[in-house]
This record gives sequence, C-alpha cells and structure tokens, in this order.
Amino acid sequence: MQIVAVLNQKGGVGKTTTAINLAAYLAKAGRRVLVVDADPQGNATSGLGVDKQALSATLYDVLFGRAAAAETIIKTKAKIDLLPANAHLAAAEVEMVATPGREQLLARALEGLNYDYIIIDCPPALGLLTVNALAAAAEVLIPVQAEYYALEGLSQLLAVIQQVKAALNPPLNILGVILTMYDSRNVLSAQVKAELAQHFGDKMFETVIPRNVRLAEAPSFGKTIAEHDRWSKGARAYKALAKELEEKAR
Repeated sequence: MQIVAVLNQKGGVGKTTTAINLAAYLAKAGRRVLVVDADPQGNATSGLGVDKQALSATLYDVLFGRAAAAETIIKTKAKIDLLPANAHLAAAEVEMVATPGREQLLARALEGLNYDYIIIDCPPALGLLTVNALAAAAEVLIPVQAEYYALEGLSQLLAVIQQVKAALNPPLNILGVILTMYDSRNVLSAQVKAELAQHFGDKMFETVIPRNVRLAEAPSFGKTIAEHDRWSKGARAYKALAKELEEKAR
C-alpha cells in the first residue's frame, strides 16, 4: 500500500485537483484507491460529488475515535473511495493539541485499510493536520504552480518534511514535484519549470499539468476530469501523471 500526501502550504496551486484526478486515473488503471480529505475546506469531498453538509461522519470523527475509518468511507461515482471532510475538521487542530500521540492520529486511523493507493489531500497550511498526513504517508507529492512566486515557501515546506521525517516517520520520501497551471505560450512558465528542474533534478515529474478550462470547471460539477471531459488536455496530463507516478513509486 502506498500512502501519498499531496501537499503545498500555498493555496490555489492545484493540490485538490491533483489529488482527485490522480486518484481517478489510478482507479481507471485498476488500482484500489482511497482519497483522504484532510482539508477542512472539504474541496476533495465536493469535487468527488459528495454533499459536505449531508455527512453523518467525517475524518474529524475518525481521528478522535468517534467513528471507524472503514465505516466512514464513501464509495463515489468515480470508482474512488473517499474518507470525507467538511468544516468540522477545522476544530481538529485545536482538539489535537491536548491529545496524546497527536501527530499519529491519522496514521492510526488508516491502519488495517486495504488499498493500493491512499491519496491524502492536505490543507494549505503547515499545522497539525498536515503533520498527521506526513506522519502517515510514505511519499510526498508537491504540486507547484507555474507562477512568479512558485518557489517562495518551498524551503519552509521542505524543512517541515525533514523535521517530520527525523522525528516521526523516517521512511518518508519526497516522491516528486509536479508543475501545475502550465502555459506553454508563457515565457514565465518555462522559466519556473527550468528553475524547479534545477532545484529538484530527478524529483521533478516530466508530466506538467496545463492551464485548462475543462479541468478548472470539473469540480463545480462534482466530477473528476476523467468523468467531465476525458479527451481534454487536462485529462491527458493526469492520465500521464498517474502512469509516471506508478513508475516512480515502485
């Protein structure tokens, strides 16, 4: 079982889009996939067509032992299982502070589940929910937007990953950096790509995710890009990313 945390503390970099569409193409390749929505915004939950307000139990209940993960998981239309979240998860950060073993709550919650891949959609922050995701994961996937301030904050993110690796989860590994919202007509996009390649070398995924209207609008329909428009540039990119991830993760 591969547990992959999709993480960048900057919002709007295509983190949730990457988590759910990567999951969709891994599922289409015949893999058993669970998406864990660890973001109180619950965008992965709504992006997979689940009503956030109608949930009887969420990841919040699972973390504190009020519900079992296996009973809280929802089967979605996209053939992906989902451990959902909504705004209640925001309270978890506060409750965790006084909880023994607070950094390992998610790792314990996921024990005993049987999947090929568990994809954790992390919140855009470096708090206890993110630390829990890193403590549970084997790999970290970092989406980076092709924009002027792309590298800003990455050194802080890498430092947190190293701290968690040293203190809580020695096998933790950076699987790679994926460039999102790439515009091939834009000189800046090419510059950001070159700069990231220089920093990360072979940790840089060859697949880049383009700026794509169909990709951006899919979540508003509660669909993955595979369901919304499987012939779009965005769909082809995530299909290629899933294939590349399987090769890297071996």
